[in-house]
Amino acid sequence: MRLKAKIENKTARLGVIGLGYVGLPLAVEFARAGFQVIGFDIDSEKVAQLARGESYIGDVPAERLRAVRDRLTATTDFDRLAEVDSVNICVPTPLRKTRDPDVSYIVAAVEEIRKRLHKEELVILESTTYPGTTDELILPKLEATGLRVGRDFYLAFSPERVDPGNPRFNTSNIPKVVGGVTPRCTELAQLLYARALKTVVPVSSTRVAEMVKLLENTFRSVNIGLVNELALMCNKMNIDVWEVIDAAATKPFGFMPFYPGPGLGGHCIPVDPFYLSWKAKLNGFEARFIELAGQVNAGMPHHVVTKTMEALNQRRKSLKGSKILLLGVAYKGDIEDTRESPAIDIYKLLADRGARVSFSDPHVAELNLGHSGGHGPEERVPGERLTAKLLHEADCTIIVTAHKALNYRSVVKNAQLILDTRNALKGFRGDHIVRL
Repeated sequence: MRLKAKIENKTARLGVIGLGYVGLPLAVEFARAGFQVIGFDIDSEKVAQLARGESYIGDVPAERLRAVRDRLTATTDFDRLAEVDSVNICVPTPLRKTRDPDVSYIVAAVEEIRKRLHKEELVILESTTYPGTTDELILPKLEATGLRVGRDFYLAFSPERVDPGNPRFNTSNIPKVVGGVTPRCTELAQLLYARALKTVVPVSSTRVAEMVKLLENTFRSVNIGLVNELALMCNKMNIDVWEVIDAAATKPFGFMPFYPGPGLGGHCIPVDPFYLSWKAKLNGFEARFIELAGQVNAGMPHHVVTKTMEALNQRRKSLKGSKILLLGVAYKGDIEDTRESPAIDIYKLLADRGARVSFSDPHVAELNLGHSGGHGPEERVPGERLTAKLLHEADCTIIVTAHKALNYRSVVKNAQLILDTRNALKGFRGDHIVRL
């Protein structure tokens, strides 16, 4: 039975490499659609948790995971790739410190696939990367086996669009863009996704599909950079930037509200635009908007620290030696994900200036500050339970992430000084409230 027929009648065995925020929800959706799925990950603890029916991803409730236990298997044994008819690569693609793309996880996954590649197999990359990765990096490695794309095996790219914590849009109902190396590759990838997801949008090539994801997140990065710069400008002019945005948003056309904040976080927006900028430089093009937005956004944690120092000075206090409480350290509200969170930079900048820093977050028990100086063991700090006493003892409380679970009425009542970077205290008044 050829691959198309296997996909159509759902007898194809599917593989997903990388069982994180992208891979696990995708594997679950494939299993819910009726496919047999093997999930691959190098983290044995994740595999053990899944075997117990325990979810470590907020967007995948344990009951949904347990409902597909007979169709979803997790393993660290990559030899089992020989069993699959199709495999999706959902591994991290971070930036190096030099802001060059780190595709080492993709290369490692492709090498595991290459060793076991067989005829009538579909390979789909979902990891966000620069335009040309699928054609220039993955294709030559797979064709080195002697098999030919579009004839013996099939290769496509489909950008992940996961938005952790979004109650309205999830893996099943976010439109899925897909582009193959050949028309046949696109056709089979589209057919596979259509069996599990609501909407599939085919495009003409892998490069177009790769560019789609980078455009989406660069659009957000540049607009957030613009509004962050506007916030800095309004601060100098003593204008409430939040009031400005709310009033502008009443225009029914030609304006889309973006909001300032303490910096960018998450696995996409702080990273993806620099993939595009890096690729543009290789082609002799300077992506000035992208670079400038990156500089503005990267400077926001420093602005938060400066605002904290100014607010303390107004009360005749020095930042050095002051107790600073960070409220919320996840990269956005109502989730537990701290990847690239601006709270990490703010915490370290404050500590470097002699402040005594602590944090409280209803979703995060421990904050990983990374490697000290880039070397040695990771530094992890535990969170504290939010109490009236904790708030009162802090010289300044900084709202970094606006979680719905936080009791802001109690924060306003008990905190001595508050710096609100998210407009979480909209509607509250008080001389002790300072806004970004």
